Amino acid sequence: MVRAYTQEYVYKHPWERVTSACWRKFTDPDNVRTLSHILEVDTLNRRLDSQTGRLYTTRSITVHAPGPWFIRKIIGQDICHCVESTVVDARSRSMELTTRNVSLRKFLEVEERCWYNPHPENPGEWTEFRQETSIRIKPLSALASMAEKIEQRCAERFLQNSVKGREVMERICKYLEAESGGILN
Repeated sequence: MVRAYTQEYVYKHPWERVTSACWRKFTDPDNVRTLSHILEVDTLNRRLDSQTGRLYTTRSITVHAPGPWFIRKIIGQDICHCVESTVVDARSRSMELTTRNVSLRKFLEVEERCWYNPHPENPGEWTEFRQETSIRIKPLSALASMAEKIEQRCAERFLQNSVKGREVMERICKYLEAESGGILN
């Protein structure tokens, strides 16, 4: 099942300011509490194409795994690793970011695409922001994994109960033996 979400927003700030803020949002100490789900951001690659003037950047982003605690417990991971690819074209004043998760993909795939462009009505002072997010949950593999975890827990419980069952059987056998006076061998 794929769910798609789209959001639009107008920043009442010029494109240069908004895109600069975009680069700083994860590193600004004032945002640590607000963005507490972001654990780490590392720049993996940065390249400037001298012919087109475009800046290409790839970053690794580590976040707390999405979803309720019991799902994180079932899947056995508390963190999720993502890769963000960014293209900035200063000549056309456009910035596009694409972020995808690289871990937890057997359970869900998330792709987020963001665009920052000068607003058509006031290009010198406002910036148009558009965000598209698609989330694809893989229920069969998630159920298979959940079933495997449940099966493992049941197997552990079965082994524990088997030991208790054998102890009970041993006690009953000893009781029966004592009651019969050892007649049966």
